[in-house]
Amino acid sequence: MALSAPALPALLRARVAVYGLFLLAGMAIGTWTSRIPAIKADLRLSDGALSLGLLGIAAGAITGMQVVGRLVDRYGSYRIMLPMAVAQGLVLVVPAYMPGLPALALSLFAFGAVNGTLDVAMNANAVVVERASGKSMMSSFHAVFSVGGFAGAAAGGMFAHAGTSPGVTFAAMGAVIMIIALLSARWAMRDVPAREAARAGSPDAGPARRRVGGGVLLLGVLAFCCMIGEGAAADWGSVYLRDSLGSSPGFAAAAYAAFSIMMTAGRFAGDRLAAWLGPVTLVRCCGALAGAGLAAGIVAGDPVAGVVGFGLFGAGLSCIIPQVFSAAGHRDPAQSGRALAAVASLGYTGFLAGPVLIGGLAEAVTLPHALLVPAVLALFVAFTAPVMRSRRPEPASEPMSGPASGRHSEPARD
Repeated sequence: MALSAPALPALLRARVAVYGLFLLAGMAIGTWTSRIPAIKADLRLSDGALSLGLLGIAAGAITGMQVVGRLVDRYGSYRIMLPMAVAQGLVLVVPAYMPGLPALALSLFAFGAVNGTLDVAMNANAVVVERASGKSMMSSFHAVFSVGGFAGAAAGGMFAHAGTSPGVTFAAMGAVIMIIALLSARWAMRDVPAREAARAGSPDAGPARRRVGGGVLLLGVLAFCCMIGEGAAADWGSVYLRDSLGSSPGFAAAAYAAFSIMMTAGRFAGDRLAAWLGPVTLVRCCGALAGAGLAAGIVAGDPVAGVVGFGLFGAGLSCIIPQVFSAAGHRDPAQSGRALAAVASLGYTGFLAGPVLIGGLAEAVTLPHALLVPAVLALFVAFTAPVMRSRRPEPASEPMSGPASGRHSEPARD
């Protein structure tokens, strides 16, 4: 996708627009998860039945990711992400009014499909903004997604505490999400699809290949390894402290809290670290920190050490996924949508597989030993960090449509 180097005020607005999209996507997920217990109670679902319903989100997300890559490359990220952002507020409301399990699963499939489609499209637009600025920005975008998750969960918790129904909760938060989407639409950068850029005579816009290359697939493997760790930390961190180390339920919750806080903090620092160290060194250092930190915390066999280990694990993983997404999007601008879709699909598959993998291994070799697997995978990511070498974000000079067009007086610097 091609674009021009916009004037600084327009570039700042485009960056804020992407922040808004990442924020609302996180809010939607956080709001939904906060009201799952109420949905379960209203429909009188067993744990097993609820699990079947929740599979709808996973199936929808993966389906959306498979479709959206070609759409982004064909029509541009701008034309895909904004309708999906508005739709995110709408599909959030539907599950609250479903009469039974089949309808709930279907509504969650729609929710997951919209969220997965938006995920790829907004990351593609984030790459467009990065390319226009010549600076690394992806980590801060992903940090805002985490903030949105916290905000959505907190708001949902407040509605639940007030005794409000899930329907009212989702309607209120859905309205907020749609307002953010509409505001973001005013400032978002409008990229030109590669095919249209080629017709306009852009020298850098070649025809998109049919398949993504092996380098993109290897980036997807790195995302898969990292997301296995994220899924394992979310589902098994607190269980490890409570059951394996004998800590209290309250203290056990600190494992995932430390992981989440350090991941968010690391992502806010990630752009400056990427500019200072470069993506290869940053991913290598982060992978080593994640693997060594988690392994040391587990080997120590102490609750406090366990919390510290999960905190270091979160800090280490924090910058890897944003850098992987950025590298995938910049590798070939003509098919950045398909590259991001492939990486996101593999990453999401890892997030789903992680808890199952750790649970199965725990049955065979005990939970502490099973949790060493994410540590080993993080070290593998550190070892394979050279795959991150790809096109760095550079100020663009090709045509771009939309309100964010203009010119820099000087090229942006890292």
